[in-house]
Amino acid sequence: MQQGGGSETEVTWEDQQNINKFGRLNNRLHELHDEIKIAKEANDNLEDASNELILTDEEVVRFQIGEVFAHVPKDEVESRIEQLQEATSQKLEKLEEEKQSVVAQMSELKKILYGKFGESINLEED
Repeated sequence: MQQGGGSETEVTWEDQQNINKFGRLNNRLHELHDEIKIAKEANDNLEDASNELILTDEEVVRFQIGEVFAHVPKDEVESRIEQLQEATSQKLEKLEEEKQSVVAQMSELKKILYGKFGESINLEED
């Protein structure tokens, strides 16, 4: 049936599940973008802290633990920053992998949904 230049296609239960899954994946993609941005900023901050630590000639430095600052030996702070950088890098790597997986799943769903509905459905963001 033709109505107003578009074609009427019946939406099955499976189609609705695919549309819902695409929406969930799209939301997760936005969350991942935010989490990746935060992880990159944290990594940059740790890199800056490491560089500042190299420049200092003090043996005991102030190190923030939670909401307080403690006087900690420089060697211990260097070790702690390296551990934090490694953990942040691993987290960033996992987030990037998850992002790639989500994008691939969304691409497959786009093929399926555009194949069935054509221009009757819009899965692109504005």
